[in-house]
Amino acid sequence: MRANQRTKYRWMGVSLGLSIVLLVLKFTAYFLTSSTAILTDAVESIVNVVASGFAFYSIYLAGQPRDQNHPYGHGKVEFLSSGFEGAMILSAGLVILWQAILSFYEPKVLTNLDWGVALVGLTAAANAFVGWMLIRSGRQTDSLALTADGRHLLTDTFSSVVVMVGVALVGLTGQTWIDPALSLLLSFVIIYNGFQLIRQSVARLMDETDAPTLERVVALLNVHKDRNWIDVHNLRVQKYGADLHVDCHLTLPYYWNLNQVHDQVHQFEDTLKDGFRNEVEIFVHTDPCEQACCHYCRVADCPVRAFAFVRDVEWTAENLPLNQKHFVPLTVPGTSD
Repeated sequence: MRANQRTKYRWMGVSLGLSIVLLVLKFTAYFLTSSTAILTDAVESIVNVVASGFAFYSIYLAGQPRDQNHPYGHGKVEFLSSGFEGAMILSAGLVILWQAILSFYEPKVLTNLDWGVALVGLTAAANAFVGWMLIRSGRQTDSLALTADGRHLLTDTFSSVVVMVGVALVGLTGQTWIDPALSLLLSFVIIYNGFQLIRQSVARLMDETDAPTLERVVALLNVHKDRNWIDVHNLRVQKYGADLHVDCHLTLPYYWNLNQVHDQVHQFEDTLKDGFRNEVEIFVHTDPCEQACCHYCRVADCPVRAFAFVRDVEWTAENLPLNQKHFVPLTVPGTSD
């Protein structure tokens, strides 16, 4: 098992176990206080348990090797897990919104506020630590499932802090309307976070361009650019969980033999693989150079050069994905032919 996968299992196991413990504590706090705001926090914890369980399974499934039915592996299940968690959060937010509205018309007498605040404070501290660690590990392992669960726990932490403040204010002022008002506010925050997770999950499932990853690939190609790589175009970068799939067209001298082309493609692939810690699968289609390429070709001692070198083509995240060879204008702006 890869180190990244072990890290994912470890932290998702911690998240699942913590979610179950905190669920019990929050409902205990609700039964002690009868606070709608604390009930709001407890209901969201039910979502935490279900979502963490599904995320744990998705990480297990994502770690399975590719097979005949899944030639690209199982990594995209992490995106599905993130969307599922977002949908659960959104549903909890709607339930909390409805409960808050009802509480305005049926206010409850709050009791044992000191114990309730203490228990909620304990859950907030635990959620904050584990949520921060999940996001940190998610970024290190490039796991959307871990990051989504971490963001969920941090949202839960924010909810708990607001609940603590609200319950304390009710105890100090005796104004019971503060409790459902805070629940109403929290429901909108929770609904927004759920929507954001669903949006991100759908984008990944639809292979929306991951701009930071694309820019990183372009940066690697620019830093390690070989003079024999005449041109790169039709560059596409897709993520399947933490694994990366890259395909592109690489222009090489048309007069090279197959062994030279093979070696150069391997060098190109190794450049990208060495730039990422996770598995990178690369498909390179090689194109023969044309006379128009001479203007930006740096191949040394080319025996068939038709035109003099003019200047390099700047490789960017905007022009490399285009499905066409680049060209260099032969006139410089501000001058005449």
